[in-house]
Amino acid sequence: MSAPLHIERNGHRTWIKWHRGRRKASDPVFTGKRIIEAMQLGASVEVDLVVHGGAGFAVLHDLTLERETTGRGKVQAKSADDLRGLFLRDNDGHPIDENVMLLEDLCTLLSRQGAHPDALLQLDFKQDLQALNPEVIANFAKCSFPVAKSLILSGGDFDAISVLAEAAPGIATGYDPCYGESLQRLQADGDYMRFIEEALNTAPDARMIYLDYRIVLHAEDAGVDLIAPVHASGRRVDAWTINRVSPQTIPQIERLLRLKVDQITTDDPQGLAKVFNP
Repeated sequence: MSAPLHIERNGHRTWIKWHRGRRKASDPVFTGKRIIEAMQLGASVEVDLVVHGGAGFAVLHDLTLERETTGRGKVQAKSADDLRGLFLRDNDGHPIDENVMLLEDLCTLLSRQGAHPDALLQLDFKQDLQALNPEVIANFAKCSFPVAKSLILSGGDFDAISVLAEAAPGIATGYDPCYGESLQRLQADGDYMRFIEEALNTAPDARMIYLDYRIVLHAEDAGVDLIAPVHASGRRVDAWTINRVSPQTIPQIERLLRLKVDQITTDDPQGLAKVFNP
């Protein structure tokens, strides 16, 4: 099967992003093998970052270790060596023969193995500005510098993203304004245009705006195209996250393609490519 990279529709290209480094839904998350595979193919791929006790970043989604790893407790309480000694878990919670990676491990691997010039690795920072201090910021800059051209740094706190990006010249940035009960609030007040305008104003330097795909579709149901103003500002849109490609989600993906989203985040890139690039 061809690599799950992008879909061409009506003259518009929509990239397929490998969520948490998965090529297919059965893959475990955050394995170096899959991340490097994606980067060498020229795919877009996402990993999450959490600050650990050694003033660096672990490639994990949760602030605690139990669900994703063989460890226990808070990531922030663990040293780099502690984390590297832990193993990841598969989708059923069973340990696998893959260690937890730190940001420097991933960047070193990427630097050694190389990446396709079209590949883009999204570093999604899961915390806010309060989690950062000068040492953490300096470590981020040191790790990311050799591969900055292949990275985009994103998160929900654009102040934190800006601070990290300022220390890492050449890195692109993105912004995710969707948090908590965003969908429910928007369904209640219907002010979708104010929502997207505030996002664009909050993150004027963000190259990519990350939107919950349900918000994009509910906005369209209300007669509002959230993609057009982002494109008008010279930015791109990532719609997240299609967990599985199924009879229920295929019509939703069709709508996202018609709206010309620039990227779709999914845990099942291979399944999505099979349906839309047969």
